[in-house]
Amino acid sequence: METPTPSSPGFVRSFRVLGDGLLGMLQDRLQLLSVELHEEKFRLIQIFIWISAAVFSAMMAVTFASLTLVYLFWENARLAALVGLTVLYSAALVTIIVSFRRYLARQPRPFAATLNEIGEDRACIRPES
Repeated sequence: METPTPSSPGFVRSFRVLGDGLLGMLQDRLQLLSVELHEEKFRLIQIFIWISAAVFSAMMAVTFASLTLVYLFWENARLAALVGLTVLYSAALVTIIVSFRRYLARQPRPFAATLNEIGEDRACIRPES
């Protein structure tokens, strides 16, 4: 009577070890992505709060400064005061927009660490030519 030859336990074990390694790598990448998502959310909320506070304060200051200047020049140079304020505010707006664009350009790319890790993983897996 012949006994069936069992499949090689080394072969099955190798697949299990490989699968465990792949799942472990996937878990690490997902954890890194989760951390980066949390950081990006926090940074976005922080930027929104700073921008809101700055806009509110600036609008209040500009409104009262403008009213004061127009009141002071009401009799003599009302139109000149209004044109001067318009030019000043327009220049300030352009400066703020340019500065904010520079700030955004200096920010790190979202999920850069995750993309870098995945790229390194792919480089390790690729067959060498």
